[in-house]
Amino acid sequence: MSNSSLCVGILGGGQLARMSAHAAYRLGLDIAILEKERGSPAGQMTHREFVGTVKDTSLLRRFSGACDVITLENEFIDSGRIEVLENLGTKVVPSSRTIGCIQDKLVQKELLHRSGLPVPKFMIVRHKNDFASIAGSLGLPFVVKSRKMGYDGYGNALVTDRRSFDASFRHLTSRHAHLFAEEFVSFRLELAVMVARTRRETVAYPVVQTVQKDHICHTVIAPARIGKRESADAVEIAIEAVRAVRGYGMFGIELFLREDGALLVNEMAPRPHNSGHYTIEGCVTSQFENHIRAVLNLPLGSTQMTAPSAVMVNILGKRSTRSRMRNLGNALRTRDAHLHIYGKNISREGRKMGHLTLLGTTAATLLRKARHIESQLHV
Repeated sequence: MSNSSLCVGILGGGQLARMSAHAAYRLGLDIAILEKERGSPAGQMTHREFVGTVKDTSLLRRFSGACDVITLENEFIDSGRIEVLENLGTKVVPSSRTIGCIQDKLVQKELLHRSGLPVPKFMIVRHKNDFASIAGSLGLPFVVKSRKMGYDGYGNALVTDRRSFDASFRHLTSRHAHLFAEEFVSFRLELAVMVARTRRETVAYPVVQTVQKDHICHTVIAPARIGKRESADAVEIAIEAVRAVRGYGMFGIELFLREDGALLVNEMAPRPHNSGHYTIEGCVTSQFENHIRAVLNLPLGSTQMTAPSAVMVNILGKRSTRSRMRNLGNALRTRDAHLHIYGKNISREGRKMGHLTLLGTTAATLLRKARHIESQLHV
């Protein structure tokens, strides 16, 4: 097989596709991007930029014809449209079947529960008058979630009483018609594990701790400051979750570590994940390279860390404006700091515009330094 003749197609052109493209080019591969707007972060990097939506079957046919294999950067593409690509004869990794199991979060939870994996208690929300029955089953507070299209806090709402349930129901059903409810989990830490799987092998990255800011992942600490037993259990659960959905490719599994030491699967994503960005410099093989390797069913690379500790901080937009990079000097002058800017044309409050990774010996020191640098950056 000649790598130079292979083209990996990616549905989506954001930062995950951009960093996956970097990894693919290092392996001598070509990349095709399908995104609804021209000049996306990943579209800027390839002459094979297809502009439009997956609803356009003629566009899918042309895109499919340019690709040897297709993957995706988010799970929001309807599995039926992925099936169209498969029916055109192009392999898609993960498959439409796997995406169908994951993109509806209620279906995902039901499948994980049937597979014997620990998940929070949950139930379907059928009607705006369901408050009493849900509160009776799950207790108060509880969380209402959109079954599809929920990310970075969008599609979630905390319910503390009847009034907040009514408001949450109105708001969330305006985004997506179908909802479910989940018990509120009092956790000690939020954790994540990246898992790459092919038909030949499975590898897992170190368990990391994630810290949220306004429901958006802001900081990742690798490895998580937990015990060996907790870490081993988290990896085992993550791998079993990928097997449960018959998944191949790269997966991010988010977990809660409860106050009593129990682990619960929060949710999973069939793609590279924000919690794995530190692996670009922090591991022998980045999540993005193993993503490309897994899509092509190539041997997977080592997930061993290259330093005792790594801290990744997201660079979030601070206001709505055209993107302009300012105060980059401190980051670029800092030893062992690695700055990634995603090339997005428009910045807005809370939007992920880039990330910063620091490697070193002590996580606490790296964390202070990373947060100080990030506070001064404006993109």
